[in-house]
Amino acid sequence: MLVLITYDVNTETAAGRKRLRKVAKQCVNYGRRVQNSVFECLVDNAQCIMLKSTLEELIDKEVDSLRFYYLGNQYQTKVEHLGVDRGIAADKTLIL
Repeated sequence: MLVLITYDVNTETAAGRKRLRKVAKQCVNYGRRVQNSVFECLVDNAQCIMLKSTLEELIDKEVDSLRFYYLGNQYQTKVEHLGVDRGIAADKTLIL
């Protein structure tokens, strides 16, 4: 399923900047960045639960926020893109 993850991490302190880097790193492990604080992640249910749990442990719930949009398996009909595309689609093969 495709899950769109957005986050807003307070970076006014060094600890906040560190949290921001950790959140971004975890999201990169599961998907691709489509905007600065927005990731598209193709995951199964178990991976989704694990990612959500990991991200929840990283943020400070008093000043940070996470949003998860569950677009499911038929996401192609739910996503429209205009303008410059960043990178390769999450469901495409990347050969290095």
